[in-house]
Amino acid sequence: MKRRIVALAISFILFFILGCQNEDGNQFKIKGKIAVVVSTMDNQWFVVLADSAKNRAEELGYEAKIFDSKNDISVEAAHFDEIIARGYKAILFNPTDAERSIPNVINAKRAGIPTFCMDRELKSNDAAVSQILTDSYTGCVELGRYFVDKLNRKGNYVELLGVESSDNTWSRSKGFHSVVDKCPGLKMVAQQSADYDRKKATAVLSSMLRKHSNIDAVFCGNDAMAMGAYDAMVSAGKESKVLIMGFDGAEDVINAIMQKKISATVMQFPKLIAKTTADMADKYIKDGKRNFQRKIYTDVRLITEENVGLWKIYWMR
Repeated sequence: MKRRIVALAISFILFFILGCQNEDGNQFKIKGKIAVVVSTMDNQWFVVLADSAKNRAEELGYEAKIFDSKNDISVEAAHFDEIIARGYKAILFNPTDAERSIPNVINAKRAGIPTFCMDRELKSNDAAVSQILTDSYTGCVELGRYFVDKLNRKGNYVELLGVESSDNTWSRSKGFHSVVDKCPGLKMVAQQSADYDRKKATAVLSSMLRKHSNIDAVFCGNDAMAMGAYDAMVSAGKESKVLIMGFDGAEDVINAIMQKKISATVMQFPKLIAKTTADMADKYIKDGKRNFQRKIYTDVRLITEENVGLWKIYWMR
């Protein structure tokens, strides 16, 4: 009986040792802690970004934790203070603000903790080790061309901007206008920020519709606002008469395109961005690599009614 117990104990120990391996087959050992700090978890796209970054860091052998900044720079600063105090090895960071987030990153850098930006850009070339970004400008050039074609180069439209302190907001707007502004038959009758927020987008567009009832399309700086725009159109009884276009490639908007509620979006690849960022942090920590490219732009895809059936292939990248 004792021999059986000893044998079972040895088997359990061997199973535990052999089973706790990373993806390369090496024995699993916690290498330290990595923080994943995102601007908000109220947006589905950022949830995917954060979860993917956390999962990849854990695959690489780190303990990982997600910090939600709730679109509040003071909350973000408190997160950085905690991260520094607790001795994290690296930060995978989606900034709340392109400028006001910089001191947080510099404080981490002074404490010996490297920061790698995801998706949103900092207006600094040396605060973060590297910034893995989406080519928002090019994506919205493509969206602008589709917008022009769908409207046959004429009509009235409104624009819902994202967070005005975010470089992504203006990259998307400028890319879109680089095409649309060349069409004199297209007139922008209103432009206002809705802070990338669905509820705010509904309120802002509802207000716009009271002043500009005769609009043909809405260009939104992200998908959350596109869904909010659709909600406003439903309330106004105009959901089948107005084209709505967004940016992100979030699953709810993909479904809305399939249902012909939304006309188009530009798909980013949050899983690719997250994986690239986590892998770079691992090379920094494990291999001592320091010569990273300062900015890396990832690809985008225009998703429309014509190609929406391929979205799963894109989303899994």
